Amino acid sequence: MKSKIIRYITAVAIALASVCMSAPLQAGPLMVKARLDSVSVLMGRLTTLHLEVVEDAGSHGGFELLEAARQQGRPYATVCGDSIELRTSFATDTVDLGSGRIQINYAVPVQAFDSGSYRLPELLYRAGADSVRSNQVSLRVVPVNVTAEDPIAGYASVAKPEGKSIFDNVPDWLYNYWWLIIILLLAIGFGIWMLTRPKQKGLIPTRKKPAPTPYEVAMTRLKALKSRKLWEQGMEKEYFTELTDILRVYLDKRFGINAMEMTSRQIMDMLRSNPVIKDKREYMRRILDMADFVKFAKVRPLPADNISAYDNAVSFVEETHSLGAGPSEVGDLAAPVGDSMSMKSVGKDIAKPETSAPSVPPRQKGGES
Repeated sequence: MKSKIIRYITAVAIALASVCMSAPLQAGPLMVKARLDSVSVLMGRLTTLHLEVVEDAGSHGGFELLEAARQQGRPYATVCGDSIELRTSFATDTVDLGSGRIQINYAVPVQAFDSGSYRLPELLYRAGADSVRSNQVSLRVVPVNVTAEDPIAGYASVAKPEGKSIFDNVPDWLYNYWWLIIILLLAIGFGIWMLTRPKQKGLIPTRKKPAPTPYEVAMTRLKALKSRKLWEQGMEKEYFTELTDILRVYLDKRFGINAMEMTSRQIMDMLRSNPVIKDKREYMRRILDMADFVKFAKVRPLPADNISAYDNAVSFVEETHSLGAGPSEVGDLAAPVGDSMSMKSVGKDIAKPETSAPSVPPRQKGGES
């Protein structure tokens, strides 16, 4: 009986010992604790955030915020609205707690550039399927009171910009409005090209301005002669010389009669033999007779004679320009009605004295211009 009791007690002791030995091997809870070296720090200075992680040996975990910054290639992670930076260049230390448990100590540099009081958020630590958040810690950032005379010392050097690019040295106005600048340059270049290009090679061909017809040239010269008022200044010879020159050029360009090389008689003979304008030769006869008297006989005509000669010239040009086409006629022979009326008015706006014929002696035969 005693032996049975002893065996029973021994079996119970062995079972209890097995339970006691197997208990430490079970997985323990995941724990994270956060604390700061100092709850107050001068703006721009560094302090250290200590994160103590207790987990089972063999677990592989990390803080999601810091790991994400590392994967993105950033040297820090920001919290509290980008006012506080947690550097990813932190140090770690692992301590074996025994019974399959370890403690990992993180020393994360913290730097703040805005003064004020902040409460750092809970940091999520994930190890496999387990996750846990740290406690929150408070940090007060004290502003730096400096004057222009105070030396700057004890601060970190200026850090190089992240993701440095060749566009960092480009002015902001050029970087923001480069498209507008390109449009302006193209517009200026197009304008310069339009001003300097050969006109005959333009995008839109321009119609070449037609040369004035003999009729237009003659009427323009007659109007200019009238405006000079030569005979009113006692320059009758110059007046009749230019008047006959205008008609000689008109006959040459309009009808192919080389009147510039002909005498007055020869001109009249050519007009008489020309079936197109022989009916209008009386205008020319009156003008040439008066011009010969003034140039060769030194006769000084009356004002009415000067006006009559001008009117005869206008009438001759007006009444012959639309007759049969001459060999060197340029453009349309028939002028618009409005132009014809305006040209006729050139010699009609001077009031004629009441006289029916020029008061000059008869022309001597054989007179030449």
